Amino acid sequence: MHTPSKAFSRPEVAAAKPKAAARMRRKSMPPREPQLYRPHAQRPIRAKAHVLEHDEDIHAHSHAWGQVTFSIGGAVRINTERATYLLPPSRAVWIPPHIEHAVTAVERADLRSLYLHQSDQCQGPGLPIEQAQAWKECRVIEVTPLLRELVLQLATDPNAAHQDALAEEAPTAREQCIISLVQDELQRARSLRLGVDLPQDKRLRRLCEVMLLEPQRHADLDAWAAEVGASTRTLSRLFRQELDSSYAQWRQQVLLARALTLAARKQPMNLIAAELGYASASAFSAMVTRTVGMPPSRFFAEA
Repeated sequence: MHTPSKAFSRPEVAAAKPKAAARMRRKSMPPREPQLYRPHAQRPIRAKAHVLEHDEDIHAHSHAWGQVTFSIGGAVRINTERATYLLPPSRAVWIPPHIEHAVTAVERADLRSLYLHQSDQCQGPGLPIEQAQAWKECRVIEVTPLLRELVLQLATDPNAAHQDALAEEAPTAREQCIISLVQDELQRARSLRLGVDLPQDKRLRRLCEVMLLEPQRHADLDAWAAEVGASTRTLSRLFRQELDSSYAQWRQQVLLARALTLAARKQPMNLIAAELGYASASAFSAMVTRTVGMPPSRFFAEA
């Protein structure tokens, strides 16, 4: 892998900006006792509820079971080593076992996490190994109204979960019906391409993290290059080598992810366009249509 130029050594310049400085004042905490919610063969799905305030993060961590996370209200960002996922309430992310991930609240978020038991015979939401290929990687899926309501019916009490985990007791008949329906809904869930790839290079990664916070701060790569003390050519080469994408293409994915979150809050198109730095709603609509081949109204409905 290419080693970045020594000239590319000042992403801290970007980190010193006001909004990024505000991020440094965020509250970061470990996950809340995930072992209390450990799923097992008798109870293959456990549910956990957690409210994150707008300035709170959950440390990077991993565990031996699979996880589906979404928000009942509010938006969150899930970061893994290779990608970031900005999720409005109608979307969830699947995280396979042993994948390190962190959670950042974009706004106050009422989270639900499903912990899914994995075995040598079944992976993902209870699928045989030969049918679970798509569940070996992180993926964004649609949260249908039925899936949302089923998840809300699952018990989330940590004390009861702890006692059950110790005894590995079977769920009640009602709970088993709900678990089976949740598995079926997850298996049927539509997969969506909403992740934004992240680089492995640490210095480009730090710059991309700042861009994720403020994608509208600079529209072109020249301005970012001047800010971090690198050449445009160096940054452009790194985007190609690390992400197999141009800067412009990567930035469009960031803008689309942010726009989807704003649209989930029922923001009008002109406000979304202004928030993302576009002079008009028509200019923003043209970008969306050019990027995904459909107008924003359809993209927001189907994405």
